[in-house]
Parts: sequence; C-alpha cells; structure tokens
Amino acid sequence: MAAGTLLYAQSGGVTAVINATASAVVAEARARKVKVLAARNGILGALREELVDTSKESAAAIRALAHTPGGAFGTCRYKLKSLEDDRARYERLLDVLRAHDVRYFLYNGGNDSADTAHKVSQLAREFDYPLTCIGVPKTVDNDLAVTDCCPGFGSAAKYTAISVREAALDVAAMAETSTKVFVYEAMGRHAGWLAAAAGLAGEGGDQAPHLILFPERTYDEADFLARVEKTVARVGHCVVVASEGIRTADGRFVADAGGGKDSFGHTQLGGVASHLAGRVKDALGMKVHWTLPDYLQRSARHIASQTDLDHALAVGKAAVRFALDGRNATMPVIVRTSDAPYRWKIEPAPLEKIANREKTMPAAFIRRDGYGITAKARAYLEPLIRGEAYPPYGKDGLPRYVTLRNEVLRQRLEPWKG
Repeated sequence: MAAGTLLYAQSGGVTAVINATASAVVAEARARKVKVLAARNGILGALREELVDTSKESAAAIRALAHTPGGAFGTCRYKLKSLEDDRARYERLLDVLRAHDVRYFLYNGGNDSADTAHKVSQLAREFDYPLTCIGVPKTVDNDLAVTDCCPGFGSAAKYTAISVREAALDVAAMAETSTKVFVYEAMGRHAGWLAAAAGLAGEGGDQAPHLILFPERTYDEADFLARVEKTVARVGHCVVVASEGIRTADGRFVADAGGGKDSFGHTQLGGVASHLAGRVKDALGMKVHWTLPDYLQRSARHIASQTDLDHALAVGKAAVRFALDGRNATMPVIVRTSDAPYRWKIEPAPLEKIANREKTMPAAFIRRDGYGITAKARAYLEPLIRGEAYPPYGKDGLPRYVTLRNEVLRQRLEPWKG
C-alpha cells in the first residue's frame, strides 16, 4: 500500500468529460489502496482546507461520474501568481497538504493549472516535503502544448459540428423568404480549434459552414461582408462560424465586452455573433439570426464523443500511476501514433514544457483564404469526434446524472485569512 493521501482538484471551466477523469482517478487510486481527497471548488478549497472525503462515495456513484457533466467537486477560476508574489498562499497550501498527509497532488485543468502544479512541486522540493505533483489535461479550447489533443475538446467539437450541421438545414429551409445569414459563436480566445471543428459539418464551398472566422487570422470587416454577400448570391444563404476571440488589425477583440479581466488575466469576451449579425443586417440589409451556445458547448454530455471519453478516462488512470511511480512535475499527454486508423497512447511530459504555453491552429490547418479548414485539419479533427458515449436515460426521458455527497473533512488548521 502506497504511503500518504492523494489530493485531486479541478480547475477552470469544466468539460463534458472532466468528471470521467475524476472517476478514473478515484477508481484507480482505490484499486491501489490509496486514499483520495478532493478539493471543494478547486484550489480555493485546498487553501481553505475544504477537502472532500471520496471514501464516503459508493463505487456506483464514482462509476456514474464517468457519464455526468459539470465539475463534481466544484471548480474555480483562481490563479496563483509566482512563488515570490504569492508566497503566503503557496505555503498555506503546503501546510494543508502536510496536515492531511497528502503525498500526491493531481491538478486537473489547462495551461494555468499546469503552471500551478509545477510551482507547487518546486515549493515542496524547497521545503523537502515528499510530494509528487501531476498536471492532468483538460480544456475545450484544445490549446495545451505537447499533448496531441485535450480531453474535453472532442465532445465540444462534436457538439459544435452537429449543431452547425443541424442549424444549417434549418437556415436552408427558410432562406427563400426569411433568414439569409446565420452566425454561430464558438469558444476560443486565442486558438480557433472549436471554430475549426465546425468545419466538419460540411465539405465544399457550398456546404455549411460557408465562412469560419479564426482568432489566428485578422478580422477584416469589409472582406467578410463581401464574402457573405457573394455566398448568399451563390448558395441562397450563408452560415458563419466565428470564434469568440477574433481580433481586428489593431489587436482589439471584436467581442470585448468591456467587463475587465478575470482572475486569470483574460479579457471578458461576449457577443461576437450578435455584433457580426448586426453588421450584416446594417450593411447588407439581410435578415440574420445568431446564436451563442456558451456553456452548452462544454456541458453537452448527452452527445459526448467516445474518443474523448476514452481520452479522459485514460489520463485519469495514468495520472494516478505516474504519481505513485514518483514522476513529479509531469502530465499524462495524448500521443497520436496514426491518423488512419486512428491510434493513440499516453506518455508523461514535463510540466515546464506545458505550463503557460498555448497551442494555436497550425497554418496548414487553415484554408489559404482564411475562411475554412484544410484536408489536414479534417484528418486531425475527425477521429476526435468519433463514437457516441450516451449517458443512461431514465423513464422521464432525461439523462440520469449523479450528485455526490461531498462530505468535507474536519479541518485541522486555523481558518485561512487569505
């Protein structure tokens, strides 16, 4: 039996399959006789010493996590700064870990979370505390470096491609006497992976989406409006997919909501679809509809990708294995070994090569005119949305999801004042 306790925490925005990773972590640790605690509401719960005792959860509940969306233990957007600037918080975190004999820390999140896990490993080394830190990959934006893809992306990509294909059929049916242009807003601040996934909805210039706007390309309003007009003239309607993070030539976000920045330092975005719809209506005089799926993109467990679920389970299991093997400051990443047939494996990668690094769309994945995806992008994206991992349904016609008991341990330290 391994010595010490494992602490698992979720970070940032959730995905349709992040709970599947949690399920795999708890199940694998149980199989290896390791006690698992979970931080309530992510790193904040760890700092507050609000630690959930997962041993209170039944095996059936842990299994049900694999088909339940959301973040079962709660998550947060809370970024720890450098070790120097946030010294007190890091030391408080280490105090909490010591108090509960935590020897393995698994942080399930994106770039910032990988950075935090890396810094905690450095602090533990400085204080000579035996702690193995593992970053566990998660993000719908698919922007983590090193890993071929991110658990959570495939399901969001599948939802996006399906939604665009279905909406396009609706628009085509109404175009003669009603809607000429439909604008779909996809998540993606700096990386256009989800917008690109919409490209799987159709093939050829006359199939939707007709125009995709990527954050990797400068938004040129005059050119965009001209292309919309030409598409409507040729096809009869136009379906546009726009990443929330598109920028003008001066670097300004088209969808800057004016809400300042969040705790990660990210500009609050919102409304690129409504903005584009307004410009099309005003400039071209066409009837426009638009949609902002927002949380729906990342919570749509009812149509999750089986490939994505397999990835999420695999990284959770590997994270525990790497932790118990003492692979400190690493992350289990997905390595693609073949496109056709699609094959992949899990390997460890150092957190220092992942933390705070962002993977954007390769130039070879974006069509030369900047408004669509290439065959290379399609070959990369298609395997990630394959397979349907439906949740079980009840007699009421709704998915049967689980809610955990989330019993918090008695605190052993003085309340955190931070």
